[in-house]
Amino acid sequence: MTLSLRGRLLIGVISLVVIGLLVANVATYLSLQKFLVGRVDDQLRSGVAEVSTELGAPGPSSNRSTAFPPGTVAELLGTDGSVVKTKVAESGFGTTTSAVTPVLPTALPSKGLDTPADPFTVTGSDHVTQFRMTDWPEGRFGGQYIVLAIPLTDVASTLSQLLQLEALISLGVVLGTALLAFVIIEVGLRPLRRMGVVAGDIAAGDLSRRVEPATPKTEIGRLGLALNAMLSQIEAAFAQRTASEKRLRRFIADASHELRTPLTSIRGYSEMLRRGAAESTVDSDLARRRIEEESVRMSALVDDMLLIARLDQGRPLQTEPVDLQVIARDAAADARVVAPQREITVHAPDPIVVSGDDTRLRQVVGNLVRNALVHTPATTPIEIGVTTQNGSARLSVVDHGRGLRVDDRERIFEPFYRADPSRSRDSGGAGLGLSIVNAVVAAHGGRVEVKETSGGGATFEVALPLVPRSS
Repeated sequence: MTLSLRGRLLIGVISLVVIGLLVANVATYLSLQKFLVGRVDDQLRSGVAEVSTELGAPGPSSNRSTAFPPGTVAELLGTDGSVVKTKVAESGFGTTTSAVTPVLPTALPSKGLDTPADPFTVTGSDHVTQFRMTDWPEGRFGGQYIVLAIPLTDVASTLSQLLQLEALISLGVVLGTALLAFVIIEVGLRPLRRMGVVAGDIAAGDLSRRVEPATPKTEIGRLGLALNAMLSQIEAAFAQRTASEKRLRRFIADASHELRTPLTSIRGYSEMLRRGAAESTVDSDLARRRIEEESVRMSALVDDMLLIARLDQGRPLQTEPVDLQVIARDAAADARVVAPQREITVHAPDPIVVSGDDTRLRQVVGNLVRNALVHTPATTPIEIGVTTQNGSARLSVVDHGRGLRVDDRERIFEPFYRADPSRSRDSGGAGLGLSIVNAVVAAHGGRVEVKETSGGGATFEVALPLVPRSS
């Protein structure tokens, strides 16, 4: 049978109390018994001379009067063991015959001794009453013995009352302890019950719930803090997994959509060749050229997706010192060739060296510059800057176009995301350029962000760790 925590605690507390009371009661009983019997033994030892006088036996006399309890028996035994004289104490010693007398052992302990025997216990003639007795020889040469026996009735009565009192007190203490322990345990377990209710809601799927109490002042409160921290991590992990699944589904859908167009074109032109376009030189050349163009486009798209996947998996890049000043100036020169009417300026006064893959970092700057060229008016100037700030290299590409909306800035680095209709596949882009930028920068231990340019436009800023200076 499985007991609840409340039941186990109650059983444990009550068991400890019962064991403690039992040990205390036994110790008290034995101590009192020893004390009372010791007092009777003292009476036996102190009453030797008085009993000898009362029985008229030769020996030392005494005028002392000992307060023997009623039923005390004093006997003078002859040399043959017969009772010569008997005295029974009522208010004092008298000649009244006691209804209960001690049953003497076959051999008295003091025979052959000159002093009273150590007190010992014997049973009475009624086989119920017990006596504490001693004996001693009366006269060195008389051969007679005196027996003094004090009944232990008062001792037994006192011990019986003690047992009753201990039983009542123990019962009251156990009941009181059980009640108090039940109340304390109920109050102490109340927070755990509340945690159990919340845990049920969490198990049902509500990961936003939190347990109470959550305070470092108590053990249960610290447990609540730990559970809440764990729940926060679980909730964040589930949210991250959900977001990752959404991104994956969107990525697959977008990739399928992007690949469908060139595949459809290739299939259409192949069908055209099969139906007789080869007989027409113009149609044949057109079909072959378009198939080749769409194949190249599809290959580039697949290569870009493969690059993003490899970078997301943490594939290592080539690492070597790379001067961002050189990359920025080369990117500006390439852009001036593509768009000679543009005003493209570079602000990179000093060499700034980072550790990374030269090819991939050139791809980052090239994609950012190309993004500015494609999505801003032809007369809009572009600025490329390379500086250092807070121990890291900062590369920025600034345009002065119409900029990006807040929602677009939050999603601009997602694969296949296009901020406006002009960013279509017909303009030559698949929507992976900025995703590649983000993946490459993250693989280099940096970060990329976009913000609004003062006066209008968009500013893309890349932060990369600098190469440590050699000492």
